[in-house]
Amino acid sequence: MRVLGIETSCDDTGVAVYDGGRGLLAHRLYSQITVHEQYGGVVPELAARDHIRKLLPLVREVMQEARTERGDVDGIAYTAGPGLVGALLVGASLGRSLAWSWEVPALGVHHMEGHLLAPMLEPAPPEFPFVALLVSGGHTLLVDVEDLGRYRILGESRDDAVGEAFDKTAKLLGLGYPGGPAIAAAAEEGDAQRFRFPRPMTNRPGLDFSFSGLKTFTRNTVLERTLDPQTLADIACAFQDAAVDTLVIKCRRALQQTGRGRLVVAGGVGANQLLRQRLRDMVAPMGAHVFYPRPELCTDNAAMIAYVGFRRLRAGECDSLQVKVQAKWSLATLKPLGGGR
Repeated sequence: MRVLGIETSCDDTGVAVYDGGRGLLAHRLYSQITVHEQYGGVVPELAARDHIRKLLPLVREVMQEARTERGDVDGIAYTAGPGLVGALLVGASLGRSLAWSWEVPALGVHHMEGHLLAPMLEPAPPEFPFVALLVSGGHTLLVDVEDLGRYRILGESRDDAVGEAFDKTAKLLGLGYPGGPAIAAAAEEGDAQRFRFPRPMTNRPGLDFSFSGLKTFTRNTVLERTLDPQTLADIACAFQDAAVDTLVIKCRRALQQTGRGRLVVAGGVGANQLLRQRLRDMVAPMGAHVFYPRPELCTDNAAMIAYVGFRRLRAGECDSLQVKVQAKWSLATLKPLGGGR
């Protein structure tokens, strides 16, 4: 079975072709960073308009690269949520229209399930069950994954997701957009001993997150000082250290509470090198293992959407002709499939 995948949940336009026998045949991603960086964050209307301009040409390019004709496609998967409604509607409308004209089934895929299963595209994927830390854009989740589609939310952010906290802190420091790479680069020159920022919600039980207080603490620290280059780097270092520490502490708790021996980390913040190092250091004494998708599949991408679409379309799922997207959509509501990889 060969599936065309489309991703337009936010500010990245992604297209991929996945084949059940040969794996990922081709994938492309067009980033809108240059469109949004002057605003310090994503402007939904601009994102939707740019998807309209870029999506169909990208579909043609990827299908050509994958040496796939329309008659070779057995199904189409598109991101149906969660995300920006206008952006989602662009991908959903094209995906549904192509499926109708090509007479193949179409399926709206959950964006976070895509991230959760992105490591399955690697040569050595994790086996079920595992705990997943999903840190993508506006989402920070800890999920107990029993099998494909069997998800139990262990903890989530009560306010800003960690990615949003990185973006807002970078804007506060004048470091540009996106915030994650900008903060990480600035932190390399920082003195880790100069400031110590709070690790929110780590001094109480539970696996929920909150990053708004950390963001406020950072803002107050900036306002109390002259922001020379070294102070800026020191603050970036302290913020990153606190955010990463918080994620690691909660991941340790999740592994201990569930008894799982595998941790999957996916989403854009999962590419942060300090986070990866500290998670490796954390799981080693526990005898656990941590898994990541390759860096290009950490950010929003269509390869993960095509893969999830393949798994669910092969199991007989498909959508009606109605184009339906959801700005909010809980992982816990998805239909269980099972069956391993």
